[in-house]
Amino acid sequence: MTKLSDTQAIILGAAAQREDRIALPLPDSLRGGAATKVVGAMLSKGFLEEVDADLRKGEPMWRETGDGHGVTLVATNAGLAAIGIEPEDANPAPAGATVAPIEEPAPDTPIEPKAAPKTRTPREGTKQATLIAMLRAPEGATLDEIVAATGWLPHTARGAMSGALKKKLGLTITSDKVDGRGRVYAIRD
Repeated sequence: MTKLSDTQAIILGAAAQREDRIALPLPDSLRGGAATKVVGAMLSKGFLEEVDADLRKGEPMWRETGDGHGVTLVATNAGLAAIGIEPEDANPAPAGATVAPIEEPAPDTPIEPKAAPKTRTPREGTKQATLIAMLRAPEGATLDEIVAATGWLPHTARGAMSGALKKKLGLTITSDKVDGRGRVYAIRD
């Protein structure tokens, strides 16, 4: 049996108890972005599918399409199978619903590698761009110079260097003590 989260099992269990297998309403505790994330995962796994909502029958609407129509969520045969229920032919999905079988790739089929993540580049004219320009200068920059140029507090400047520049952008930042200036930070390529 497929591993489901408790929330996914509750949604599919409720849908299985309804004659039309509509998965709405979702549990009261599931709202906003969390609901979108759970439903999106279930749609991508084929446990739910979106079908046109018949508002005249009072079917609940999941989202509105751009043309003024609404769609509702219906549990698929794969969704019912995931919670251990064999779908009955007497209770098919509502009219208009099509359940596509989930096709597993053959065991010897090579898996396509995911595309490399996009490299991040800072926008021009931002405080982060100012910081990078200061650190790329041959003489580097002290913490006091960075604070004066950006208006940040010292802890924010240090956090930007370690978080945004080192971790997210992958830049190498060096720190050296220079006589007469103190600690100088620089980006070394």
